[in-house]
Formats: sequence, structure tokens, C-alpha cells
Amino acid sequence: MIGFEPIGVVHSPFVEPSDVPRYVADRADAKGIVEVFPAYREGLLDLEGFSHIILIWYFHKSKEASLVATPPYDAGTKGVFATRSPRRPNGIGLTVVELERIEDGILHIRRFDMIDNTPVLDIKPHIPEFDSKTEFRIGWLEDARRTANHKTARSS
Repeated sequence: MIGFEPIGVVHSPFVEPSDVPRYVADRADAKGIVEVFPAYREGLLDLEGFSHIILIWYFHKSKEASLVATPPYDAGTKGVFATRSPRRPNGIGLTVVELERIEDGILHIRRFDMIDNTPVLDIKPHIPEFDSKTEFRIGWLEDARRTANHKTARSS
């Protein structure tokens, strides 16, 4: 058995999972905070110099896992590991957020997708050259985007 102890908690304007906008662009104005618990605040030393951080967190309101999901931007069923579905076997979330500032163990963040009281398991600096040196393929989403663009072009 693997166990984790939260190092902090998110305070967010999003109360329920359905409140969270699906796309980062739609979350641009969303502001929240990560309250890092006092026992872990020393670990924030030198984090304030990063514009973006990676939050690893727990889907605390996701009740049951499913190995298949139907994403909102595609009609077909996909394997859960090919989606961003919250209904995962281990309920672990990962989000790159914009870090505005840190004050007394409170991280002020923007562009996030966590709901209020989400337990935070870890924080890492986002270092683009460490995280993405190659071009990306986005699997089934490429076809879904082409189909959506084709439908939009036809209806214009």
C-alpha cells in the first residue's frame, strides 16, 4: 500500500468539479491560493523565482474510477489513461499553474483547475527545457480537432 500526506490545500472559487472551465484559456482570470501547511513551508525556499509550478494533487471528490471515459471534446470512448478524466484508478491530478507570488506559505496562483479544498501532494517548479524538448503528438485529439474545425468551416 502507498500512502500520501497532503502538504497543503487549494482554496478556489470552484466549489464543484462542474464549476471548473475545461480549457486553460477559459481559466485565465481564475485566481486561488495554495495554503502550504506550516510543517512544509521551508520547502518553498527559492520557489518564488519561477513563473509556473506543477501541482500534484488528489481528486478528493471523484468517487469511483473507470477505465474508460468519454471526453467532452470527442464523441468516442477512450481509455482513461488517454484522457484527463478525474475518474482515475489512483485519483492523482497534475496541473501546471501560474505562480503570482508567495506570502507566508501561501502561493497565489492563476490558471488552475482544482476545486476548493483539494489536497496538494507535491509542488515542483515548471522548467520548460526539462519538461518538453521535443515536438508533441496529441493522439486522438488531433482527429477530434480536425473534425471540429471542419464542422466550423462548413457552417460559416
